[in-house]
Amino acid sequence: MKVFKFGGASVKDAEGVKNLAKVLREVGHDNTLVVVSAMGKTTNAMEAVVNAYFDKVEIAYSIREVVKFHNTILLQLFANDKHPIFTKVKTLFDEVQGFLVWNKSPNYNFVYDQVVGYGELVSTTIISAYLNESGLKNNWLDVRELIKTDNSYRDTTVDWVKTQNNVSKIVDRTILNITQGFLGSDNNNFTTTLGREGSDYTAAILAYCLNASSVTIWKDVPGVLNADPRYFKETQLLNNISYREAIELAFYGASVIHPKTLQPLQGKEIPLHVKSFLNPKNEGTTVGRGVGIEPEVPCFIVKKNQVLMKLSSLDFSFIVEDSISELFKMFHEYKMKVDLIQSSAISFSVCVDNKFGRLEELLNNLKSRFKVNYQENVSLYTIRHFNTEAIESLLNGHEVLLEQRGKETVQFVIK
Repeated sequence: MKVFKFGGASVKDAEGVKNLAKVLREVGHDNTLVVVSAMGKTTNAMEAVVNAYFDKVEIAYSIREVVKFHNTILLQLFANDKHPIFTKVKTLFDEVQGFLVWNKSPNYNFVYDQVVGYGELVSTTIISAYLNESGLKNNWLDVRELIKTDNSYRDTTVDWVKTQNNVSKIVDRTILNITQGFLGSDNNNFTTTLGREGSDYTAAILAYCLNASSVTIWKDVPGVLNADPRYFKETQLLNNISYREAIELAFYGASVIHPKTLQPLQGKEIPLHVKSFLNPKNEGTTVGRGVGIEPEVPCFIVKKNQVLMKLSSLDFSFIVEDSISELFKMFHEYKMKVDLIQSSAISFSVCVDNKFGRLEELLNNLKSRFKVNYQENVSLYTIRHFNTEAIESLLNGHEVLLEQRGKETVQFVIK
């Protein structure tokens, strides 16, 4: 069985949905499980609904805009506005509003998962109906009945034993299946999410449990590039990457592959293909067993909006194991992803991602134990397989706040 994953950019409008059907026809869809994200920027729009709810402002407008976006797509896909799909989609959005009426939980992360997850439920409901209308008969699956997790909302951990059991019982391997990325459910059947960009991880989880022959991630780029074209003018396609190299690139922040995606695939040596949904017959990039990358060129990775902190002991004592252990415990508590560390005898520098917005809480705690200097909105650049020319082209007059080099990797924190 094959697993395909289509992201939000691939189904951002009616033409994207039609193209998804075209891709399935061109490359084949027998014994295939298709994982689909929310349409376009729907996740951002659903986040706006959650924020309006907690800010105690009128949420009707926010929801109405999301409904309008999807209705526009429906009207372009289905000639008859009396088609049952219109009622199905309306029911899903009614469920969102119903939840926000009866919810009593003040937990932002819990509410986030219950609301934002409807983006994927709506997108797959529409796509499944369109494929059926187009002659591509398929089975719609609720991924929350497949992937079981703990209740660490917004960044949950998979229960592999329960998930494997569910997948083995529920998924029909003989037909085309459509399901959602990003989502799971806890033991109380509340919706959980796997973290932003978690749809890639969903595809890997399901592939692992199905012993799939391959996973293909369909993107709006020709494959894995040596740099993000949003930030770098000249990029080059990587034809082949080993699991190890891909994990390194993902760890440092390469955006094409989700950091968690590769571990389950490597465990069963399931090849991962990254291909263009605009040119589905092109080879793209294959991630699998092997050595290094081909071609071997410098790979540039950038993380924007980072926070650089320099922590010093208040009494000029050494920062040693106990201090470092205490620091990492706090980073974990305040959900700060550590992207770079550098230490000396009496100071400790760290570059972190404040994705959960808890920097102020962390700083208040740190200042009681350390002297703290910090700078927000810095960028962390990483070059894998660097050379002098690559470094010079990157720096080009920028102010470097911190530098760290290894044998294969160099990192710069730039103002």
